[in-house]
Amino acid sequence: MRKDIEIKLGSTTVARIKSVRMSESERQVAINAMRDADLLVDAFVWVAKKIEQLGERLFLKPILKH
Repeated sequence: MRKDIEIKLGSTTVARIKSVRMSESERQVAINAMRDADLLVDAFVWVAKKIEQLGERLFLKPILKH
């Protein structure tokens, strides 16, 4: 699981968190906060794309061919 978080957040971010002097529990809280923030951003991006797709479907005028 730790390796998955490191891959998702990026090794640079995890390396910076590991380089700061703090307890292991504080370090885990920081990594969890970064993971939660990343999930939140992913959710916002997903919602924005869905709204964009919905707008394209609603406002796209079909061309009638005879």
